[in-house]
Amino acid sequence: MKLCFYQRMALSLVAVFILVMVLFVWFSGQMQALSKSEAEQKLHLGLAEHLVSDNPLLQQGKYDHDTLENLFHTLMVLGPNFEFYFVDSGGNILAYSAEPGKVKLDKIRLEPMLQLVEGSNDFPILGDDPRQIAGQKIFSAAPVYQNNILQGYLYVIIGGQIYDSIIDSLKSSQTLREFAFLLVSSMIFLLVALLVLFKYFTAPLKLLSNEMEQICGEDFQFEHRVTQLSRWRKGSKDEVQRLGCAFNDMLHHIDKQFSQLQQIDKQRRILLADLSHDLRTPLANLQGYIETLALNADNLSEQDRRRFVEISLKNSKNLKRLIDQIFELAYLEGEQVTLNQESFLLGELLYDITAKFALKAKEKNISLTISPAQFDFQVFADIGKLERVMTNLLENAIRHTPINGKVELEVNQHKDKLRINIRDSGVGISDKEIGFIFDARYQASNSEKDSNMHAGLGLAICKKLIDLFDSSLTVESQLGQGSCFSFELKLVS
Repeated sequence: MKLCFYQRMALSLVAVFILVMVLFVWFSGQMQALSKSEAEQKLHLGLAEHLVSDNPLLQQGKYDHDTLENLFHTLMVLGPNFEFYFVDSGGNILAYSAEPGKVKLDKIRLEPMLQLVEGSNDFPILGDDPRQIAGQKIFSAAPVYQNNILQGYLYVIIGGQIYDSIIDSLKSSQTLREFAFLLVSSMIFLLVALLVLFKYFTAPLKLLSNEMEQICGEDFQFEHRVTQLSRWRKGSKDEVQRLGCAFNDMLHHIDKQFSQLQQIDKQRRILLADLSHDLRTPLANLQGYIETLALNADNLSEQDRRRFVEISLKNSKNLKRLIDQIFELAYLEGEQVTLNQESFLLGELLYDITAKFALKAKEKNISLTISPAQFDFQVFADIGKLERVMTNLLENAIRHTPINGKVELEVNQHKDKLRINIRDSGVGISDKEIGFIFDARYQASNSEKDSNMHAGLGLAICKKLIDLFDSSLTVESQLGQGSCFSFELKLVS
């Protein structure tokens, strides 16, 4: 049978409680008996010595058996708590104050007696109990001399057999039974109270465990969740409350991630559908013209054949360009791109890139300038990927700038970085659309068209490439007044 956490802890608590109580009762009894023996032995420490000094028979060193028995009997009547023995110097019992057959030992050990006589303070000192084979009790002892010759020892057992009988009878009395019942009842009440308190403190943990099992059973379906999460106290010092808050926060985070994943999956499906359409268009055109050339080659003039070949070549280039962008974006999103960074002069790269667009800018009478005209800034970046970004941004700027417009590359130093601005006087971007221009496949409604096919992947690729440089591609734009794309590069001092 499997037990829950509370049941296991409750059983453990009961077992530990019982063990502790047994040990406590046993240890208390031992300490009480030890303290009582020590006190009684100290109280009657000089009893034997006083008896020897006050009794003429013992003072004269006489140890006649009958005489001593009569003496011990008289003393025992006066003090029934004591038992009297006279032993010789070897420990042999010569006389005693007991009925015949009650004494089990003929000889006792002298070591405890000598330890007491010599004045040891290591109380209680236990000596042999002649009435028991292996029993020990506290005692008082004194040597008996005759003409300075040791005759033996007066050995007095404190708390004799009669005393033990009375104590045993008292232990079974009604008062003690009532006291024991009261003590046991109190212990049981204390145990029950502890169990109730323990259940109270573990109840939140059980509630949290049940919620976790229910959430797992629902397979984290945040849209159709039935389980209502409990409200845990934030900022509490209670570990269970903090654990509950952490679980709720984690669950909300998972819900948010699920929602984002669904949104991303939806965007990917739309992107895949759009890209399939974009791929189908040049592919269909390419296939149509090639089939026309293949089936009607004899009926076409040389001029038509040349025109069809040029159109087919243009479509194949558009198709290749689109496929290259798709692969490039996929590699960037999959974080499979590595950087080959190096130090180089930024001015040389910018002039080389603007030279590629000089003819296209001239066709539209667009002023293409670099500001400042001369600088020797050196940056640390991947020159190939930076050229890819600059080429795409300049191409977009020229395409969206009308005739007689202006495109300017600005380079400004800010502390240990260079800020590069690609500014144009083109059509601009509306406030409603500017937040989406870095999304794949998004094209502004006022986007300028040319003879080439554009799939709307260029800015998305540029942003991810700039992210690789630990920078950020930003845009400022006003509709009809142009746009400015900016990013920063690390300056090499």
